[in-house]
Amino acid sequence: MPHTRTTTGRRAGARPRWAIASARSSTRPTGLRLAGIAVLAAGLTFVSACGGGSDDQSGPTASASGSAGSTDILGPIDKASGAPVKIGVITEGASPTADHTNDNKVAQATVKYLNEHKAGIGGRPIELTVCETLGDLSKAADCGNQLVEDGVSAAVIGTSAVVEAAWKPLNDAKVPVMLYTSGEPAVLTSPTTFVLGNPTFGFVDLAIQLAKDKGNKKVTTIVIDVPAALHSVQEVAPPLFAKAGVGYELVRVAPGTADMTPQMQQVVSNGSNQVFIIGNDSFCISAMNGLKAVGFTGTISGISQCVTDATRKSVPGSTLKGMVVAATAPLGPDSPSMRLYTQVAETYGKDIDLSFQDGMIMFTLLSGLQAATDGISGDITPAAITSTIKAMKEIELPGAGGMKFRCNGEAVTDSQAVCVRGGLSTTFDDKGQPAEYKVLANTPIPD
Repeated sequence: MPHTRTTTGRRAGARPRWAIASARSSTRPTGLRLAGIAVLAAGLTFVSACGGGSDDQSGPTASASGSAGSTDILGPIDKASGAPVKIGVITEGASPTADHTNDNKVAQATVKYLNEHKAGIGGRPIELTVCETLGDLSKAADCGNQLVEDGVSAAVIGTSAVVEAAWKPLNDAKVPVMLYTSGEPAVLTSPTTFVLGNPTFGFVDLAIQLAKDKGNKKVTTIVIDVPAALHSVQEVAPPLFAKAGVGYELVRVAPGTADMTPQMQQVVSNGSNQVFIIGNDSFCISAMNGLKAVGFTGTISGISQCVTDATRKSVPGSTLKGMVVAATAPLGPDSPSMRLYTQVAETYGKDIDLSFQDGMIMFTLLSGLQAATDGISGDITPAAITSTIKAMKEIELPGAGGMKFRCNGEAVTDSQAVCVRGGLSTTFDDKGQPAEYKVLANTPIPD
Protein backbone atom coordinates (compact mmCIF):
# COMPACT_ATOMS: atom_id res chain seq x y z
CA MET A 1 0.00 0.00 0.00
CA PRO A 2 1.45 3.43 -0.93
CA HIS A 3 2.53 5.79 1.80
CA THR A 4 0.23 8.80 2.20
CA ARG A 5 1.24 11.81 4.23
CA THR A 6 -1.18 14.66 4.94
CA THR A 7 0.10 18.01 6.15
CA THR A 8 -0.90 21.64 6.17
CA GLY A 9 1.20 24.53 5.00
CA ARG A 10 3.67 25.30 7.76
CA ARG A 11 3.61 29.10 7.85
CA ALA A 12 0.82 31.21 9.28
CA GLY A 13 0.01 34.28 7.22
CA ALA A 14 -2.44 36.92 6.15
CA ARG A 15 -5.99 36.00 5.31
CA PRO A 16 -6.89 35.82 1.61
CA ARG A 17 -8.08 39.07 0.04
CA TRP A 18 -11.40 38.29 -1.63
CA ALA A 19 -12.07 40.37 -4.70
CA ILE A 20 -15.81 40.56 -4.04
CA ALA A 21 -16.75 41.93 -0.69
CA SER A 22 -20.53 41.79 -0.93
CA ALA A 23 -21.79 39.21 1.53
CA ARG A 24 -25.12 39.08 -0.25
CA SER A 25 -23.58 37.91 -3.50
CA SER A 26 -22.05 34.84 -1.77
CA THR A 27 -19.25 34.74 -4.35
CA ARG A 28 -15.67 34.02 -3.43
CA PRO A 29 -13.09 34.35 -6.20
CA THR A 30 -9.39 34.31 -5.50
CA GLY A 31 -7.56 37.32 -4.14
CA LEU A 32 -4.99 37.16 -6.91
CA ARG A 33 -5.25 38.80 -10.33
CA LEU A 34 -8.60 37.92 -11.89
CA ALA A 35 -8.50 37.24 -15.60
CA GLY A 36 -11.91 35.85 -16.45
CA ILE A 37 -15.11 34.13 -15.57
CA ALA A 38 -13.22 30.91 -14.91
CA VAL A 39 -12.09 32.47 -11.65
CA LEU A 40 -15.58 33.67 -10.75
CA ALA A 41 -16.97 30.22 -11.45
CA ALA A 42 -14.24 28.62 -9.37
CA GLY A 43 -15.08 30.91 -6.48
CA LEU A 44 -18.77 30.18 -6.78
CA THR A 45 -18.04 26.48 -6.96
CA PHE A 46 -15.94 26.75 -3.83
CA VAL A 47 -18.93 28.12 -1.91
CA SER A 48 -21.81 26.17 -3.39
CA ALA A 49 -20.16 22.79 -3.77
CA CYS A 50 -18.15 22.74 -0.58
CA GLY A 51 -20.24 24.62 1.93
CA GLY A 52 -22.53 21.64 2.49
CA GLY A 53 -24.13 18.77 0.69
CA SER A 54 -27.57 20.36 0.67
CA ASP A 55 -26.37 23.12 -1.65
CA ASP A 56 -24.81 20.92 -4.29
CA GLN A 57 -26.28 19.08 -7.25
CA SER A 58 -27.77 15.92 -5.87
CA GLY A 59 -25.85 12.71 -6.23
CA PRO A 60 -25.67 9.38 -4.45
CA THR A 61 -23.68 8.85 -1.30
CA ALA A 62 -21.31 5.94 -1.05
CA SER A 63 -23.58 4.12 1.32
CA ALA A 64 -26.60 4.52 -0.93
CA SER A 65 -25.14 3.59 -4.28
CA GLY A 66 -23.66 0.14 -3.88
CA SER A 67 -25.57 -1.21 -6.86
CA ALA A 68 -24.29 1.51 -9.17
CA GLY A 69 -21.68 -0.76 -10.68
CA SER A 70 -19.71 -3.95 -10.26
CA THR A 71 -16.03 -4.66 -9.78
CA ASP A 72 -15.82 -5.42 -13.51
CA ILE A 73 -15.84 -1.71 -14.23
CA LEU A 74 -12.49 -1.36 -12.46
CA GLY A 75 -10.83 -3.51 -15.09
CA PRO A 76 -8.29 -6.32 -14.65
CA ILE A 77 -5.74 -6.35 -11.86
CA ASP A 78 -2.49 -4.73 -12.97
CA LYS A 79 -0.48 -3.99 -9.86
CA ALA A 80 2.35 -1.51 -9.68
CA SER A 81 5.65 -2.60 -8.18
CA GLY A 82 9.12 -1.29 -7.50
CA ALA A 83 10.28 2.07 -6.20
CA PRO A 84 7.40 4.50 -5.69
CA VAL A 85 6.77 7.66 -7.70
CA LYS A 86 6.13 10.67 -5.46
CA ILE A 87 3.03 12.64 -6.46
CA GLY A 88 1.82 15.68 -4.51
CA VAL A 89 -1.81 16.64 -4.00
CA ILE A 90 -2.87 20.05 -2.74
CA THR A 91 -6.36 20.46 -1.28
CA GLU A 92 -8.15 23.01 0.87
CA GLY A 93 -8.61 20.59 3.75
CA ALA A 94 -10.98 21.85 6.44
CA SER A 95 -10.78 25.63 6.05
CA PRO A 96 -12.73 28.08 8.25
CA THR A 97 -15.45 28.32 5.56
CA ALA A 98 -15.60 24.86 3.98
CA ASP A 99 -14.64 21.24 4.54
CA HIS A 100 -12.64 19.76 1.68
CA THR A 101 -11.44 16.67 3.51
CA ASN A 102 -13.68 14.60 1.23
CA ASP A 103 -11.25 15.47 -1.58
CA ASN A 104 -8.42 13.95 0.47
CA LYS A 105 -10.36 10.70 0.83
CA VAL A 106 -11.04 10.60 -2.91
CA ALA A 107 -7.36 11.18 -3.69
CA GLN A 108 -6.27 8.31 -1.48
CA ALA A 109 -8.91 5.93 -2.89
CA THR A 110 -8.03 6.90 -6.46
CA VAL A 111 -4.34 6.20 -5.94
CA LYS A 112 -5.11 2.75 -4.49
CA TYR A 113 -7.22 2.02 -7.58
CA LEU A 114 -4.53 3.28 -9.97
CA ASN A 115 -1.83 1.24 -8.23
CA GLU A 116 -3.89 -1.96 -8.31
CA HIS A 117 -5.60 -1.71 -11.71
CA LYS A 118 -3.51 0.72 -13.79
CA ALA A 119 0.05 -0.20 -12.73
CA GLY A 120 0.54 3.20 -11.15
CA ILE A 121 2.83 5.45 -13.19
CA GLY A 122 5.31 3.65 -15.41
CA GLY A 123 4.57 0.39 -13.61
CA ARG A 124 5.64 1.88 -10.28
CA PRO A 125 3.32 2.61 -7.35
CA ILE A 126 2.19 6.17 -6.72
CA GLU A 127 3.23 7.49 -3.32
CA LEU A 128 0.91 10.30 -2.30
CA THR A 129 1.72 13.38 -0.24
CA VAL A 130 -1.28 15.60 0.55
CA CYS A 131 -0.81 19.18 1.70
CA GLU A 132 -3.76 21.28 2.92
CA THR A 133 -3.91 25.04 2.32
CA LEU A 134 -6.89 25.71 4.64
CA GLY A 135 -7.93 28.37 2.15
CA ASP A 136 -4.99 30.59 3.14
CA LEU A 137 -2.69 32.22 0.57
CA SER A 138 0.42 31.87 2.73
CA LYS A 139 -0.26 28.22 3.52
CA ALA A 140 -0.96 27.58 -0.17
CA ALA A 141 2.44 28.96 -1.15
CA ASP A 142 4.02 26.90 1.60
CA CYS A 143 2.33 23.75 0.26
CA GLY A 144 3.85 24.36 -3.16
CA ASN A 145 7.30 24.88 -1.65
CA GLN A 146 6.91 21.83 0.59
CA LEU A 147 6.13 19.54 -2.34
CA VAL A 148 9.17 20.86 -4.20
CA GLU A 149 11.33 20.13 -1.13
CA ASP A 150 9.81 16.65 -0.91
CA GLY A 151 10.97 15.92 -4.45
CA VAL A 152 7.59 15.11 -6.03
CA SER A 153 7.65 14.18 -9.69
CA ALA A 154 4.32 15.90 -10.37
CA ALA A 155 1.49 17.57 -8.46
CA VAL A 156 -2.27 17.89 -8.62
CA ILE A 157 -4.18 20.88 -7.24
CA GLY A 158 -7.83 20.28 -6.40
CA THR A 159 -10.69 22.78 -6.26
CA SER A 160 -9.37 25.75 -4.33
CA ALA A 161 -9.73 29.48 -3.84
CA VAL A 162 -5.92 29.81 -3.66
CA VAL A 163 -4.81 27.79 -6.68
CA GLU A 164 -2.28 30.27 -8.06
CA ALA A 165 -0.45 30.70 -4.76
CA ALA A 166 0.06 26.94 -4.47
CA TRP A 167 0.94 26.59 -8.15
CA LYS A 168 3.69 29.23 -8.38
CA PRO A 169 6.48 27.49 -6.40
CA LEU A 170 5.86 24.27 -8.29
CA ASN A 171 5.91 26.06 -11.61
CA ASP A 172 9.07 27.94 -10.71
CA ALA A 173 10.73 24.57 -9.96
CA LYS A 174 9.42 23.14 -13.27
CA VAL A 175 7.37 20.48 -11.50
CA PRO A 176 4.45 19.48 -13.77
CA VAL A 177 1.09 20.46 -12.31
CA MET A 178 -2.36 19.22 -13.30
CA LEU A 179 -5.40 21.25 -12.23
CA TYR A 180 -8.96 21.80 -13.32
CA THR A 181 -9.18 25.51 -14.08
CA SER A 182 -7.67 28.93 -13.60
CA GLY A 183 -8.15 32.39 -15.03
CA GLU A 184 -4.54 33.41 -14.41
CA PRO A 185 -2.67 34.01 -17.72
CA ALA A 186 0.62 32.78 -16.23
CA VAL A 187 -1.04 29.44 -15.42
CA LEU A 188 -2.72 29.10 -18.80
CA THR A 189 0.53 29.74 -20.69
CA SER A 190 2.87 27.68 -18.52
CA PRO A 191 4.79 24.93 -20.37
CA THR A 192 4.73 22.63 -17.32
CA THR A 193 1.05 23.07 -16.37
CA PHE A 194 -1.88 21.01 -17.67
CA VAL A 195 -5.44 22.33 -17.29
CA LEU A 196 -8.35 19.92 -17.73
CA GLY A 197 -11.13 22.51 -17.93
CA ASN A 198 -11.60 24.90 -20.86
CA PRO A 199 -11.64 28.40 -19.32
CA THR A 200 -13.96 29.84 -21.98
CA PHE A 201 -16.47 26.99 -22.20
CA GLY A 202 -18.63 27.86 -19.23
CA PHE A 203 -19.44 31.41 -20.27
CA VAL A 204 -18.93 31.58 -24.05
CA ASP A 205 -18.63 28.24 -25.86
CA LEU A 206 -21.64 26.69 -24.14
CA ALA A 207 -23.92 29.63 -24.91
CA ILE A 208 -22.78 29.80 -28.53
CA GLN A 209 -23.09 26.06 -29.15
CA LEU A 210 -26.49 25.96 -27.47
CA ALA A 211 -27.70 28.86 -29.63
CA LYS A 212 -26.53 27.07 -32.76
CA ASP A 213 -28.13 23.78 -31.72
CA LYS A 214 -31.48 25.43 -31.00
CA GLY A 215 -31.42 27.98 -33.82
CA ASN A 216 -31.41 30.94 -31.42
CA LYS A 217 -30.28 34.17 -33.07
CA LYS A 218 -29.56 36.38 -30.06
CA VAL A 219 -28.22 35.76 -26.56
CA THR A 220 -28.34 38.08 -23.56
CA THR A 221 -25.87 37.43 -20.76
CA ILE A 222 -27.24 38.41 -17.36
CA VAL A 223 -24.23 38.92 -15.12
CA ILE A 224 -23.68 39.78 -11.48
CA ASP A 225 -22.12 43.24 -11.56
CA VAL A 226 -18.77 42.58 -9.89
CA PRO A 227 -15.24 43.15 -11.23
CA ALA A 228 -14.39 39.46 -11.44
CA ALA A 229 -17.09 38.89 -14.03
CA LEU A 230 -17.07 42.00 -16.19
CA HIS A 231 -13.82 41.71 -18.16
CA SER A 232 -14.77 38.42 -19.74
CA VAL A 233 -18.36 39.25 -20.62
CA GLN A 234 -17.49 42.73 -21.84
CA GLU A 235 -14.19 42.13 -23.61
CA VAL A 236 -13.76 38.42 -24.34
CA ALA A 237 -17.28 37.31 -25.22
CA PRO A 238 -18.46 39.87 -27.84
CA PRO A 239 -15.93 39.05 -30.60
CA LEU A 240 -16.45 35.31 -30.10
CA PHE A 241 -20.22 35.68 -30.45
CA ALA A 242 -19.73 37.90 -33.51
CA LYS A 243 -17.41 35.34 -35.09
CA ALA A 244 -20.05 32.66 -34.51
CA GLY A 245 -22.77 34.81 -36.09
CA VAL A 246 -24.84 34.97 -32.89
CA GLY A 247 -26.20 38.28 -31.58
CA TYR A 248 -25.05 39.34 -28.13
CA GLU A 249 -26.33 41.67 -25.42
CA LEU A 250 -25.17 42.22 -21.85
CA VAL A 251 -27.32 43.07 -18.83
CA ARG A 252 -25.45 43.91 -15.61
CA VAL A 253 -27.34 43.53 -12.34
CA ALA A 254 -26.10 44.58 -8.91
CA PRO A 255 -25.56 41.83 -6.30
CA GLY A 256 -28.49 41.49 -3.93
CA THR A 257 -31.14 42.73 -6.39
CA ALA A 258 -34.26 40.90 -5.24
CA ASP A 259 -36.63 41.94 -8.04
CA MET A 260 -35.05 41.80 -11.48
CA THR A 261 -38.27 42.30 -13.42
CA PRO A 262 -37.15 45.67 -14.89
CA GLN A 263 -33.83 44.24 -16.05
CA MET A 264 -35.47 41.13 -17.47
CA GLN A 265 -37.81 43.32 -19.47
CA GLN A 266 -34.70 44.46 -21.35
CA VAL A 267 -34.19 40.86 -22.50
CA VAL A 268 -37.68 40.75 -24.02
CA SER A 269 -37.28 44.22 -25.52
CA ASN A 270 -33.99 43.49 -27.26
CA GLY A 271 -35.40 40.42 -28.98
CA SER A 272 -33.20 37.77 -27.36
CA ASN A 273 -34.42 34.19 -27.50
CA GLN A 274 -31.72 32.85 -25.15
CA VAL A 275 -30.28 34.05 -21.86
CA PHE A 276 -27.12 33.01 -20.06
CA ILE A 277 -27.00 33.76 -16.32
CA ILE A 278 -23.75 34.25 -14.41
CA GLY A 279 -24.05 34.47 -10.64
CA ASN A 280 -24.63 32.48 -7.47
CA ASP A 281 -27.94 30.79 -6.62
CA SER A 282 -29.67 33.81 -5.04
CA PHE A 283 -28.76 35.93 -8.07
CA CYS A 284 -30.04 33.27 -10.48
CA ILE A 285 -33.27 32.82 -8.51
CA SER A 286 -34.07 36.51 -8.94
CA ALA A 287 -33.14 36.42 -12.62
CA MET A 288 -35.24 33.34 -13.42
CA ASN A 289 -38.26 34.57 -11.52
CA GLY A 290 -37.90 37.91 -13.28
CA LEU A 291 -37.83 36.15 -16.65
CA LYS A 292 -41.00 34.29 -15.72
CA ALA A 293 -42.66 37.53 -14.65
CA VAL A 294 -42.03 39.20 -18.04
CA GLY A 295 -43.16 36.13 -19.99
CA PHE A 296 -39.82 35.10 -21.46
CA THR A 297 -40.26 31.83 -23.36
CA GLY A 298 -36.79 31.33 -24.82
CA THR A 299 -33.86 29.15 -23.76
CA ILE A 300 -32.45 29.63 -20.25
CA SER A 301 -28.86 28.64 -19.57
CA GLY A 302 -26.15 29.55 -17.08
CA ILE A 303 -23.25 28.40 -14.93
CA SER A 304 -23.79 25.36 -12.74
CA GLN A 305 -23.69 27.39 -9.51
CA CYS A 306 -27.10 28.80 -10.46
CA VAL A 307 -28.95 25.68 -9.36
CA THR A 308 -28.82 24.51 -5.74
CA ASP A 309 -31.47 23.29 -3.33
CA ALA A 310 -32.37 26.93 -2.68
CA THR A 311 -33.02 27.38 -6.41
CA ARG A 312 -35.17 24.27 -6.57
CA LYS A 313 -37.32 25.55 -3.71
CA SER A 314 -37.69 29.09 -5.09
CA VAL A 315 -38.09 28.66 -8.85
CA PRO A 316 -41.04 26.83 -10.47
CA GLY A 317 -40.24 23.45 -11.96
CA SER A 318 -41.62 24.61 -15.28
CA THR A 319 -38.90 27.28 -15.42
CA LEU A 320 -36.10 24.93 -14.37
CA LYS A 321 -37.11 22.20 -16.82
CA GLY A 322 -34.91 22.34 -19.89
CA MET A 323 -32.41 24.76 -18.37
CA VAL A 324 -28.90 24.00 -19.64
CA VAL A 325 -25.81 24.71 -17.56
CA ALA A 326 -22.11 24.06 -17.86
CA ALA A 327 -21.09 21.08 -15.76
CA THR A 328 -17.72 20.53 -14.12
CA ALA A 329 -18.34 16.82 -13.51
CA PRO A 330 -21.00 14.29 -14.63
CA LEU A 331 -22.33 13.91 -11.11
CA GLY A 332 -25.61 12.13 -10.33
CA PRO A 333 -27.32 10.40 -13.26
CA ASP A 334 -26.17 6.89 -14.14
CA SER A 335 -23.29 6.92 -16.62
CA PRO A 336 -20.04 5.01 -17.18
CA SER A 337 -18.12 7.82 -15.48
CA MET A 338 -20.37 7.88 -12.43
CA ARG A 339 -20.31 4.09 -12.15
CA LEU A 340 -16.51 4.03 -12.24
CA TYR A 341 -16.17 6.82 -9.70
CA THR A 342 -18.69 5.17 -7.39
CA GLN A 343 -16.99 1.80 -7.59
CA VAL A 344 -13.56 3.27 -6.86
CA ALA A 345 -14.96 5.17 -3.87
CA GLU A 346 -16.69 2.11 -2.46
CA THR A 347 -13.87 -0.36 -3.12
CA TYR A 348 -10.91 1.71 -2.00
CA GLY A 349 -12.34 4.51 0.11
CA LYS A 350 -14.29 4.96 3.32
CA ASP A 351 -17.12 7.39 4.01
CA ILE A 352 -16.66 9.22 0.71
CA ASP A 353 -19.58 11.55 -0.01
CA LEU A 354 -20.33 11.22 -3.72
CA SER A 355 -22.60 14.28 -3.78
CA PHE A 356 -19.68 16.72 -3.90
CA GLN A 357 -18.53 17.53 -7.42
CA ASP A 358 -15.05 18.47 -6.18
CA GLY A 359 -14.42 14.84 -5.23
CA MET A 360 -15.15 13.73 -8.77
CA ILE A 361 -12.86 16.48 -10.08
CA MET A 362 -10.07 15.12 -7.86
CA PHE A 363 -10.68 11.63 -9.27
CA THR A 364 -10.43 13.00 -12.82
CA LEU A 365 -7.26 14.96 -12.10
CA LEU A 366 -5.34 12.02 -10.63
CA SER A 367 -6.70 9.53 -13.14
CA GLY A 368 -5.99 11.98 -15.95
CA LEU A 369 -2.39 12.38 -14.79
CA GLN A 370 -1.94 8.62 -14.77
CA ALA A 371 -3.55 8.19 -18.19
CA ALA A 372 -1.51 11.01 -19.73
CA THR A 373 1.74 9.38 -18.62
CA ASP A 374 0.92 5.97 -20.08
CA GLY A 375 4.04 4.44 -21.58
CA ILE A 376 6.54 6.43 -19.55
CA SER A 377 9.71 4.52 -18.74
CA GLY A 378 13.16 5.01 -17.29
CA ASP A 379 13.73 7.63 -14.62
CA ILE A 380 10.36 9.18 -13.77
CA THR A 381 11.46 12.76 -13.22
CA PRO A 382 9.43 15.98 -13.50
CA ALA A 383 10.97 16.58 -16.92
CA ALA A 384 10.13 13.04 -18.08
CA ILE A 385 6.52 13.37 -16.94
CA THR A 386 6.18 16.75 -18.66
CA SER A 387 7.55 15.49 -21.98
CA THR A 388 5.44 12.32 -21.84
CA ILE A 389 2.24 14.28 -21.22
CA LYS A 390 3.01 16.67 -24.07
CA ALA A 391 3.59 13.74 -26.44
CA MET A 392 0.33 11.96 -25.55
CA LYS A 393 -2.29 11.16 -28.17
CA GLU A 394 -5.88 12.30 -27.69
CA ILE A 395 -7.67 9.94 -25.29
CA GLU A 396 -10.78 9.92 -23.12
CA LEU A 397 -10.48 11.84 -19.88
CA PRO A 398 -11.35 9.48 -16.99
CA GLY A 399 -14.50 10.34 -15.09
CA ALA A 400 -15.39 13.22 -17.42
CA GLY A 401 -18.51 11.98 -19.17
CA GLY A 402 -16.89 11.22 -22.50
CA MET A 403 -14.68 14.29 -22.80
CA LYS A 404 -11.37 13.77 -24.57
CA PHE A 405 -8.09 15.48 -23.82
CA ARG A 406 -4.66 16.04 -25.27
CA CYS A 407 -1.98 18.21 -23.68
CA ASN A 408 0.16 19.17 -26.67
CA GLY A 409 -0.56 22.91 -26.36
CA GLU A 410 -2.92 23.02 -29.35
CA ALA A 411 -6.35 22.81 -27.69
CA VAL A 412 -6.90 26.54 -27.10
CA THR A 413 -5.06 29.35 -28.90
CA ASP A 414 -2.78 31.37 -26.62
CA SER A 415 -3.40 28.99 -23.69
CA GLN A 416 -0.95 26.14 -24.16
CA ALA A 417 -1.68 24.65 -20.73
CA VAL A 418 -5.30 23.84 -21.62
CA CYS A 419 -5.81 20.20 -22.63
CA VAL A 420 -9.48 20.17 -23.71
CA ARG A 421 -11.86 21.81 -26.12
CA GLY A 422 -15.49 22.37 -25.28
CA GLY A 423 -16.94 20.89 -22.14
CA LEU A 424 -19.85 19.19 -20.43
CA SER A 425 -23.37 20.51 -20.19
CA THR A 426 -26.35 19.18 -18.33
CA THR A 427 -30.08 19.69 -18.85
CA PHE A 428 -32.32 19.91 -15.79
CA ASP A 429 -35.65 18.20 -15.33
CA ASP A 430 -38.71 19.81 -13.69
CA LYS A 431 -37.23 19.12 -10.25
CA GLY A 432 -34.03 20.97 -11.06
CA GLN A 433 -32.00 17.76 -11.18
CA PRO A 434 -29.56 16.91 -13.98
CA ALA A 435 -31.42 14.66 -16.39
CA GLU A 436 -28.56 14.05 -18.77
CA TYR A 437 -25.03 15.17 -19.59
CA LYS A 438 -23.82 16.09 -23.03
CA VAL A 439 -20.36 16.83 -24.39
CA LEU A 440 -20.38 20.04 -26.44
CA ALA A 441 -17.75 21.46 -28.81
CA ASN A 442 -15.14 18.86 -27.78
CA THR A 443 -13.60 18.81 -31.25
CA PRO A 444 -10.39 16.86 -32.02
CA ILE A 445 -7.13 18.54 -30.99
CA PRO A 446 -4.65 18.64 -33.90
CA ASP A 447 -1.01 17.62 -33.87
